[in-house]
Amino acid sequence: MKQIQSLIIVLLLFSINVVSTQEIQGELKKWHKVTLVFEGPETSERAEENPFLNYRLNVTFSHQASGEVFIVPGYYATDGDAGNSGGELGNIWKVHFTPDQIGEWNYAVDFKKGKWAAVRTSEKLKTGEFMDGASGTFTIGESDKTGRDFRGKGRLQYVSEKYLKFQNGEYFLKCGSDAPENFLAYDKFDGTFHNDGHKDNLVKTWSAHLQDWSAGDPTWGGGKGKEIIGAVNYLASKGMNAFSFLTMNIAGDDQNVFPYVDYDTWDRFDVSKLDQWEILFEHADKLGMFLHFKTLEHENQGLLDNGGTGLYTKLYYRELIARFGHHLALNWNLAEETGDWTETPPTFPLDAKERIRLAEYISEIDPYDHHLVIHNGAWYDPLYGPNTKFTGASLQTNKPDFSRVHSQTLKVIEEAESAGKVWAVAVDEPGDAQHSLITDEEDPKHNDARKNGLWGAMMAGAWGTEWYFGYKHPHSDLSCQDYRSRDLFWEQGKICLDFFNNNEIPFWNMESDDSLISSKGDYVLAKPGDMYVVYLKNGGESTLDFGNSNSEYDVLWYNPRKGGELQKGKIKSISGSGKQSLGLPPIKKERDNDWVVLVTKS
Repeated sequence: MKQIQSLIIVLLLFSINVVSTQEIQGELKKWHKVTLVFEGPETSERAEENPFLNYRLNVTFSHQASGEVFIVPGYYATDGDAGNSGGELGNIWKVHFTPDQIGEWNYAVDFKKGKWAAVRTSEKLKTGEFMDGASGTFTIGESDKTGRDFRGKGRLQYVSEKYLKFQNGEYFLKCGSDAPENFLAYDKFDGTFHNDGHKDNLVKTWSAHLQDWSAGDPTWGGGKGKEIIGAVNYLASKGMNAFSFLTMNIAGDDQNVFPYVDYDTWDRFDVSKLDQWEILFEHADKLGMFLHFKTLEHENQGLLDNGGTGLYTKLYYRELIARFGHHLALNWNLAEETGDWTETPPTFPLDAKERIRLAEYISEIDPYDHHLVIHNGAWYDPLYGPNTKFTGASLQTNKPDFSRVHSQTLKVIEEAESAGKVWAVAVDEPGDAQHSLITDEEDPKHNDARKNGLWGAMMAGAWGTEWYFGYKHPHSDLSCQDYRSRDLFWEQGKICLDFFNNNEIPFWNMESDDSLISSKGDYVLAKPGDMYVVYLKNGGESTLDFGNSNSEYDVLWYNPRKGGELQKGKIKSISGSGKQSLGLPPIKKERDNDWVVLVTKS
């Protein structure tokens, strides 16, 4: 009997120990990051039993009232505070989750061990013990965040429309920076990339943005990170709401950004560096900054598995999703300039079937179904339609005056819809590789970028733009460390966003129809019979075709160069149908400049 009692006591102690090794961190509120922390096997980044590959941690979260279920991948976190400690060993494992409903949530832990366990689906994998089988409950309250903070808006989702939509019902238009692509090649991040002999001269300090860091902003490792945090602060202060970055450029133009412990090891991850990335991304969420994850580029699209979706590729995306998939506003961009379109590709190119398969894999393991896009290199034709997981395009064009932006945006939108699935299209590299958005010093007015690129994209039905910096100019796609080099253009981008966001423009219900305006090369976004947005590149007087509407409309003007309030011109209202003059812009000395005309049914 004493033996049985002793056994019961041991089992109870073990049960208590399992419970005590689980911790819930974070604000328990809707759309906030909730982290489950577990004490698991003691190991290290370079342990013989690879903790990234030979263990698989998944947690199933289920909402009691609605039955909604998320299966969220977890990851090895060394000592649990690696971003500050630099720790490479420990027994901490984490799962991040952003609940989208208030009330009771249950969780159940699945922790398995075995060869290649992280990327296998076998039911025969052995238990990893420790937290395997653990379960629990927590309660989520309402969000208390407001303003730009995404935690007050919810997850940004593809909703089978041209525009992405937050869970609070708000549609999102973006404008921000697409460059430098090596944004994360920052010297205060941990890692071997600083001095590994791979283009170390391109590592950044971001020192120009130290002035933009503010007391209370995050840092790591005893005050590191102020410069890159300041860079994101600066973009947000200019009214921008997006920035992009490569997460892996091994074999690429820069070669300093990768999630691994070193340049040549592709199945072991630098936990402290990735924790530091997370500090940056979490800050960006609070500022309302969309995260554009460019996961591969042309030069390394076939690096990991020779163009296939194999072990290293699957592990790479699983780690990205486990560590960063909880963020509310992001897209996964499968690759820049992808496909077999150059004469001598540096790595084996992804053909269309493999791009489709990779999208399927990401869709399988991303519990949140984030927007899934890809650049054009090879064109999009095989990727359109309801049978692929792609939900949009990250479009590049190739003219220094941005003259193809409008037409190419329309082309992708129309082709995708004709193939049976609406795509949300953003123009993420307008212009060309050599020039694109050059510096204020070289072009302070940015007329072509504004007229043909910025407004050309938005008036075609794009949900936003990001801006590339050409390699033949200062502060380029590789060398830029100061976003103030384009300060004057960011102001123009904000002016564009302000027009759509501040004037109750139902852009999600409007279609591009340039045939309605008499002046060649100008743009019209229309909700026929109700509202028309007209962009006149060179001002002047044009006529708008109202068809058979036979209604009365108010006419107001907006300055896309200076912003401000809507203004009245000489013609303040229009009555009737057919072609009607919009009159002249309100400021006589600026009548030959570009203007926006807002025509609204009275």
